[in-house]
Amino acid sequence: MDPKNHNSMNSRSRLACVFPGQGSQSVGMLSALALAFPQVLETFAEASRVLGYDLWALASQGPEERLNQTEFTQPAMLAAGVAVWRIWVARGGPVPSVMAGHSLGEYTALVCADAIGFTDALRLVADRARFMQQAVPAGTGGMAAILGLEDEAVAALCAQAAEGEVLAPVNFNAPGQVVVAGTAAAIRRAVEQAPAAGAKRALALPVSVPSHCVLMHPAALRMSERLESVEIRNPRIPVIHNVHVRPEITAAGIRSALVRQIESPVRWTETVLAIVADGVDRLVECGPGKVLSGLSKRIARNAAALPVHDPESLEQALAVARSE
Repeated sequence: MDPKNHNSMNSRSRLACVFPGQGSQSVGMLSALALAFPQVLETFAEASRVLGYDLWALASQGPEERLNQTEFTQPAMLAAGVAVWRIWVARGGPVPSVMAGHSLGEYTALVCADAIGFTDALRLVADRARFMQQAVPAGTGGMAAILGLEDEAVAALCAQAAEGEVLAPVNFNAPGQVVVAGTAAAIRRAVEQAPAAGAKRALALPVSVPSHCVLMHPAALRMSERLESVEIRNPRIPVIHNVHVRPEITAAGIRSALVRQIESPVRWTETVLAIVADGVDRLVECGPGKVLSGLSKRIARNAAALPVHDPESLEQALAVARSE
């Protein structure tokens, strides 16, 4: 990344870059961008050398079941987001005034803000995924999406369905879209009871880890120790953190936010609202898919949501980002 691009940052930029997390991956992701821009294969080759396996072959050919396993999804999504950001910089895309990432995407944002090295981040997220998987035995935890309920109603549903077990709202993705996490039995009860509570829909998610709830406390402890060995610099671009919806400017603050993030809710609705409240009206989603762009349209209808995942969407986003 060319530091001159960063140094030319206009503090009054109306642009934000956001980075997706798990759930946006798919076999064949970024394949069209890879044909047009060398940064994709270069970034994935760099990641493959660090990880010890061919990450691009997995991302481009599958199998899907393996790509969807947490320990492989997290490095793949990190590499994908960094590759798109590198293309954005190479194409002279405007420098954002702020960044944010959804869950795992927070690590991608910190790499792109030059706070954490790409190599360090790859090893970090691989360990993060392993710590999270090992914190809860397979099959004993789960997550579910609750659609059409206010946040407070979802919290009440969790309190009712928990029956002494762990169950909590963990991803506040958009108004009327909240993900809950907890023990497998409590998740089943929440899905069963959600219609009576007024939900339009409730569905268990195909994940192996109940992320962002207290069941992840053992993983948070291990991540705290792991992060002490990683060099973290002051971000060149502010990164809003999931856990408290504000930037951190010191290594200690960033470490603390990343540790707390593992067992705390992702406050994405508040994050997008904080971004647009600061004058941003264009949100560029760097990475495969357009999950965050879809959420942004529901959270802040007056802001342009610009996914970048292929050459056509890149050119469209560049045109809007450069317009007055």
